[in-house]
Amino acid sequence: MPRRADAARNREHVLGIARAQVASGDDSLQLNTIARLAGVGVGTVYRHFPTRQALLEALAAEPLSELAERAETAATDADSEAALHELLRYALNRILRDSCLAAVLESAELEDPAVEKLKNRFDKALSALLRAGKRENRIRKDVRPADIRSLLCGVAHALQASPHTPKHARQYLQILTAGLTPS
Repeated sequence: MPRRADAARNREHVLGIARAQVASGDDSLQLNTIARLAGVGVGTVYRHFPTRQALLEALAAEPLSELAERAETAATDADSEAALHELLRYALNRILRDSCLAAVLESAELEDPAVEKLKNRFDKALSALLRAGKRENRIRKDVRPADIRSLLCGVAHALQASPHTPKHARQYLQILTAGLTPS
């Protein structure tokens, strides 16, 4: 059932406030704080996002959709190795810009079926890309999409843990991609 116009505006306003909080470095997503900053009652926030996880998933839905689309495009590329490397570069940069994306990629269980579907789309496309690389003996046989997600999030965490430059990001990504190739 479609939301009433005022309810849809409130939801988008709350999401905007939550995005601003995360962008400022506060990823605690305290629903009471977000309600206060948005100038709405806490009940309004809880109606749209009953848990912190629900809010986190809502914030990650758009970047996850973009990531899934990128992975699907990469999976059709004739040069699977170059496509994988480009996808990993894009994904790492996107995760560094959007910490909510990392949290969703790392989550074992998701609350929102639509976000779960996006994550499955990403994994399916990534799996096809990995299979192509394995057939060409350019990717280790034991690498799975879940491994790639964990490694990307780990690299992002390492970069966020201390001051870094784009050079550091490239270097860490090169180390990651080198580890994907068979010995």
